[in-house]
Amino acid sequence: MPDDVLAYLRDNAPPVYDPFAGGGSIPLEAQRLGLRAVASDLNPVAVLINKALIELPPTVAGKPPVNPDARSAGAEWRGAAGLANDIRYYGEWMRDRAFERIGHLYPKAKLPDGGEATVIAWLWARTIPCPNPACGIPMPTMGMFEISKKPGNLRWTRPVVAPSAKRVSFVVQDHADGVPKGGTVDRNGARCVACGATETLAYVREQSKAGKMGERMTAIVAEGERGRLFLSPTDEHERIALSAEPKWRISQKMPATAHKVSGRGYGITRWSELFTERQQAALATFSDLVGEAQSLVRENEGSDEYANIIATYLTLAIGRTANAESRFAVWENTSGFTAGVFARQAIPMVWDFPEANPFSHSSQNWLAQIDWISKVVRQLPVDAYSGDVSLADAAATRQTGNGPIIVTDPPYYDNISYAELSDYFYVWLRPSLRDIYPDLFSGMLVPIDEEMIAAPRFENGRERFEELLGKSLRLMRERCADEFPSSIFYAYKQQEEEKEGKASTGWEMMLSALIKAGFQIVGTWPMRTERSGGVKAHVNVLATSVVLVCRPRDETAPTGTRTQFMQELGRELPAALDRLTHDGHIGPVDLRQAAIGPGMQVYSRYARVERMDGEPFTVRDALQEINKAVDFYTERAEGELDAPSRFCLAWLRTHGHAKRPFGDAETLAKPMNVSVDALSAAGLLMAERGEVRLYEIPDYAPDDSPRGGSALGASSRGGRNPASASVGLALGGLATGASSRGGRNPNSASGGSTLGGLATDASSRGGRNPNSASDGSARGDASAWEGCYRMAYHFHSGAEERGGIDGAARVALALSGSALDAAQRLAPILYDVYDRRGDARAAAAYNDLAGAWETVLRRAQDLRAHGQGMLV
Repeated sequence: MPDDVLAYLRDNAPPVYDPFAGGGSIPLEAQRLGLRAVASDLNPVAVLINKALIELPPTVAGKPPVNPDARSAGAEWRGAAGLANDIRYYGEWMRDRAFERIGHLYPKAKLPDGGEATVIAWLWARTIPCPNPACGIPMPTMGMFEISKKPGNLRWTRPVVAPSAKRVSFVVQDHADGVPKGGTVDRNGARCVACGATETLAYVREQSKAGKMGERMTAIVAEGERGRLFLSPTDEHERIALSAEPKWRISQKMPATAHKVSGRGYGITRWSELFTERQQAALATFSDLVGEAQSLVRENEGSDEYANIIATYLTLAIGRTANAESRFAVWENTSGFTAGVFARQAIPMVWDFPEANPFSHSSQNWLAQIDWISKVVRQLPVDAYSGDVSLADAAATRQTGNGPIIVTDPPYYDNISYAELSDYFYVWLRPSLRDIYPDLFSGMLVPIDEEMIAAPRFENGRERFEELLGKSLRLMRERCADEFPSSIFYAYKQQEEEKEGKASTGWEMMLSALIKAGFQIVGTWPMRTERSGGVKAHVNVLATSVVLVCRPRDETAPTGTRTQFMQELGRELPAALDRLTHDGHIGPVDLRQAAIGPGMQVYSRYARVERMDGEPFTVRDALQEINKAVDFYTERAEGELDAPSRFCLAWLRTHGHAKRPFGDAETLAKPMNVSVDALSAAGLLMAERGEVRLYEIPDYAPDDSPRGGSALGASSRGGRNPASASVGLALGGLATGASSRGGRNPNSASGGSTLGGLATDASSRGGRNPNSASDGSARGDASAWEGCYRMAYHFHSGAEERGGIDGAARVALALSGSALDAAQRLAPILYDVYDRRGDARAAAAYNDLAGAWETVLRRAQDLRAHGQGMLV
């Protein structure tokens, strides 16, 4: 069926049009499916990227490369393989010419045995004068001293103070003598490594604005035969680095409103100040070589148009290099590589940074950028229609005739300063491309006056954003295809609390504009759009976008009442939430925003919704009611939990993991008909010396002495758990310790375990689990609370021995069906509690657990099928 649908669309559908094309993912996907793609954006950097993805490659599809090395290859050049080959050839040519000109600025490192090694990166720290008049050294500001956390290659750089010379040098050594925790600067201020004097960040900013911030080399990272080499810096390497003089510098000033660039607070006002002199020399050299490469393409009988195409991709490699070659790049000490500036949509201040060697053979070198671009180009769908890309304002320009399929991802209110951040790349792209794309690079910086964002620089930013978004959507409504739906991607986390309930300005703006423009939401699809992991692995961010499927609303649509809306919401939303959580596997972090879709599907079927007095029942009102309905849905799940879990949940909401008087716990426990002593004996909380504390996720480590006595672990006071054989961990009737060593658990028949209420091992051989009732349910179950916390342990970022899917699956193996079902209901509730408490790490663990639930259960079934034991 999907193939039939695509075949029909290819033959009959109008073009897919994205008026907010950005990085080009939507037009590229349309083209990959064989559809015609049209893209436009107000941002010239976005337009350039879209041209490189969907417009340029199809124009050279199937053509051979022009470089002399490929002419004798006799290869068949399919798709964009010829273009990819030329990008690689001329990129390598640029590398060789650049090394001839500035290679002396990148010396090799001398090794202790007298040999030499190519440097991967030089590590630097910023310095400011010590505030102590008796000291006065340029004190290094470092976030941490540890430069390699890789097992077998642990290294840190130790500061060595020379008071008489008023300087600090650095010596790289292993971890044998211990590593200082933290560094010399944090959000509170800076500390001098020489005299211990401390100062506030305000002092650091003042010194930087006065031009007194310097830099000191702290380490050299080189290529070794068996991995990274970490060497002490030398005066010679530092002297060479500081001697660099770029042939020319980018001259553009940052906009005064560039609030997403943290360096502005330290007196940084020009884009050139984000780069060292040596980095500017390298980027300027590569930029000059783009024009020379163009001439070489022509000498090799390439057309002027083809030379311009090659120049486009070579210049994009300069942009990628600028992302790594910056004073605001980050040294990733876990894996040992240079991470680029744009880990998120901002440029935060960096105190110690790597200066990557563009001529190395490791992380972030020039050829790595060329290789990346070449590989992407080779995979592009060039046999499809050539894309149509243009520079246009979505609020003022009709870029296509009537009838395109609108698929777009509009700007997110005030989340991202698109133009300000694009300037970082624009200033390096412009010198090479302004003659090729004069319409894109006519200005000195990216235009910001027409940008659709509720930025502080705009007076009445909210009203302005609403007006421009409304204009854009009305234009889409006027020209969209009648027979095909329009799709709007949106992923804006709700974050506002009001007296009446939760709301979200971003969502309110988008939905109000859609409805006022004449659209009706007819469907919603939660879609995972963000890559997991990376530098933000422990940041509580959305992983899912909601696709709002819209059609023009019938002009005869009725006016509805608040009562009608509430009745229909009550009927339709719970079933939709069940589908989202159980069928769609939407994680808790995304559930509230995913619920907006089916809720607004009810609201938008009316031309207008009114209260009983005739006043409008607004989108904001509807969003608050949708959130209340989600709360009710969650509360219903809470009511189905066992009493110990309900007690722990209430305690967590009120007291967190702080110690409180025993009497407070008794007061809460009595109405729930639970005993504090029993909860302590079950290992859910610590009750000692008249105080009570709820255990945290790390307390559930899978060892024999993590905490209080429990059906799931031994006592932290050194006792054994009578429910366990030896130090085995018993869950639902299975002891793993003794049985895995051939022993016998008196609480289980032949070491049987339960999953979903079914006795395994023993029952499969006709035996009987004495801990199971005749209906197969387990007696003496662990609570949902303990099972859920033990599973979450394996997703918790602070757990050194976490087992991920396998670890959680082994816990699931030991739970009865009822406890397992309750733990599934509990995970999103705990996410919400920790999210409200601001504990992103714990919240992320429960979000990951809830999102991976089906995978965990499948893995548990696999483990059971293979008769594997369990260490939880």
